Order: sequence, then structure tokens, then C-alpha cells
Amino acid sequence: MEHRPTVTVHAIPHATGWARESLIREWGSTLVARRGELVDAATLPALVASVDGRHAGLATYSAVERDWEIVSIHTEVHRVGVGSALLGAIEKLADTAGAQRIWLVTTNDNTGALRFYQQAGYDLVTLHRDAVTQARAALKPEIPLEIDGIELRHELELERRLHRA
Repeated sequence: MEHRPTVTVHAIPHATGWARESLIREWGSTLVARRGELVDAATLPALVASVDGRHAGLATYSAVERDWEIVSIHTEVHRVGVGSALLGAIEKLADTAGAQRIWLVTTNDNTGALRFYQQAGYDLVTLHRDAVTQARAALKPEIPLEIDGIELRHELELERRLHRA
């Protein structure tokens, strides 16, 4: 019988040490460009996922009243439930806090993330046309021009409604 790794998630007040280094490895810095502004993900509350005791993923989020944003989420270990564990933990925190919705932004090239979020019940609600092109020019020039042959141009906003107003 195949060993299924154990995924655990714990909260940290902000990204330091491994979590900060993980943000830099994944995004090139701790700064995340979205919706025309830069957000320093290292200053936000975070969740760290571990697989069998080793760091495996990170999510940062911002909670503003009943509107929660997933600012960053990434995994360093794939196909064992790390992303689902992080997403589920944020959803549980938001639900407990009485959040009305959880939202996030991804880019047009990130087809794996689009599949993941939609399978998790998130709806595509907004296309911010050429937002990545604008962010690259004005905010974060290190954003790549393309990934896997897909030009990075647009931001896609997804949300999941929790409690109705």
C-alpha cells in the first residue's frame, strides 16, 4: 500500500525565515502585483503547510471585514494535497470570522491554478485586461513576459461566496 503523506497547516503572523525565502523563490520578491498595486505578502498573516514535518507550501491572505483576499498561494510539493490543505484552512478561518467572500487574482497563463480554483468552487468574476502588462511597466518590471509560451497580459479575478449579506 502506498504511503499517503500527512499534510498539516499552521498559522504564522507574517512571513519570516523559510516563509519569506519561499515567497522570494516563487515570486521573485515578497511583493505581489495585482489590481494596480503592490502588496508585500511578507507582512500579511500566513499559513504554512508541511508534509511529514517538512515545509511544503505557503499562503498569505488579507482580511478586511467580510472580504478576504488570498494574496499568494504556492506549493513546493505537488500532488499530495498541499494546495487543497492551504485553501481549506483559509476558507475555514474566513468562514469562522463571518467573511462574506474570499477572492484572489491569478494571471491568464496560470491554467493549472484556474482549474484548481474552479474545482474548489471559485467563480471567475472579472477579467482585468492588460493588467499584468501595466503592472510590469509601472510596478514590477521583473514580471516575465511569458511562461510556457503564453504571454502574461491579464489578471483574472475569482471569488467564492461564503455567507450572504
